[in-house]
Amino acid sequence: MHAAPQGRRFLACYISKIMRTEIVHPGAEKLRYEIRQIVAIGKQIQALGTTVVWENIGDPVAKGEQVPSWIKEIVQETAAENSSFGYSPTAGLDETRAYIAYERNLEGGIQITPDDILFFNGLGDGINKLYSNLHQNARVIGPNPAYPTHSSAEAAHADAPHITYKLDPERNWEPDLEDLERKVKENKNIAAIIIINPDNPTGFVYPQQTLAKIVNIAREYGLFVISDEIYSNLAYKDSGMKKLASVIDGVPGIAMRGISKEFPWPGARCGWMEFYNRDKDERFDAYARSIINSKMLEVCSTTLPQAVLPKVMKDDRYYPYLAERVKAYDEKSKHAVETLSKIPEVLINPARGAFYMTLVFRNGALKNTQKLGLSPEAEAVIAPFLEHASLDQRFAYYLLAAKGICVVPLSTGFNSDRSGFRFTLLEPDRTKFTALVGTLRDAVQEYLRS
Repeated sequence: MHAAPQGRRFLACYISKIMRTEIVHPGAEKLRYEIRQIVAIGKQIQALGTTVVWENIGDPVAKGEQVPSWIKEIVQETAAENSSFGYSPTAGLDETRAYIAYERNLEGGIQITPDDILFFNGLGDGINKLYSNLHQNARVIGPNPAYPTHSSAEAAHADAPHITYKLDPERNWEPDLEDLERKVKENKNIAAIIIINPDNPTGFVYPQQTLAKIVNIAREYGLFVISDEIYSNLAYKDSGMKKLASVIDGVPGIAMRGISKEFPWPGARCGWMEFYNRDKDERFDAYARSIINSKMLEVCSTTLPQAVLPKVMKDDRYYPYLAERVKAYDEKSKHAVETLSKIPEVLINPARGAFYMTLVFRNGALKNTQKLGLSPEAEAVIAPFLEHASLDQRFAYYLLAAKGICVVPLSTGFNSDRSGFRFTLLEPDRTKFTALVGTLRDAVQEYLRS
């Protein structure tokens, strides 16, 4: 009867001594993705019989958006071609890279060639290559709130906390450029500035003038600029969205794009980098080559979505389809602002692109004594997590347990010094979305007054 526990104790002892040297990367503990980690708690709440609304993840397909039948037909026809089962060139299919370069050059700004484009198995793969190929002492400064795939990968690379500049919710999430320049000046190891445009989690779109100022900071201090533009074709009408290529001028830069959110086809894992001004700096050129060489070790990226990309984007139905989706996100964003801005203890700005919004609690609004009414079973699920939770994380756990809504806390999910949470604009049913926002409003008010 006692053999199994004794066996486990012996095994634990044996495992603790078998490795003669340290094998874990020193930055491994910096890798955290709260967006998905909160799902484990949500599954426990779901097991109690609560219907959970998963507002934590930006998957349009999972939320019920329908991929147009004509896109599916193009995928099916392309999959029937024997060549779609083979390797692509390491950098990506020649025809696809030529199409992207042609379209980019039509937009104006810097002109590129197909050789400036490198494909990855989704931007997650690209982000990994971006940081793993940086010199061990080189740092990348990014926005606060941050997107966790970037911030945690950068922190793990450096084995140090991610360095950030502030996005200001009091100014519609405009970046604090004085804060950015001060930190660049103080930290000589900063080699690059990253922006997410349109931004995740805030939905902010960088005005062209702001982009130009960031490029000027990079020029003055000898940095390169990274622009994650995965949502660039989901910027709202009159948002003023401009890509990095329009302002980069002679400064080295990297733009990152993909089809996961646009088509939408997140399961395709298809993203790419565009390198700008490699010829202007030999260090930047060597860095770009190191990324390309590391990709060569994997042979290539997935062929089918690359082959599909130009066929879909060239179709006359594509951009009208995107315009419909964008209009719907814009309308839902405005409704959410109208509903939630009536709470005096919060700040909420309309999204100008992508399908996320962030609610910020004003300083002092949250306390560690606040709660929502829970069943004993639900309380037992979240109780172990409350002791060490940040204030907005605590609210997110109560919201999940009491109302069945799974959101991502701003502090732990997006490396932010502000308290709040991100939710999505993806619910396609307007009645359900209105109800969701109403429930959020009521839950926030109840929690703050408890």
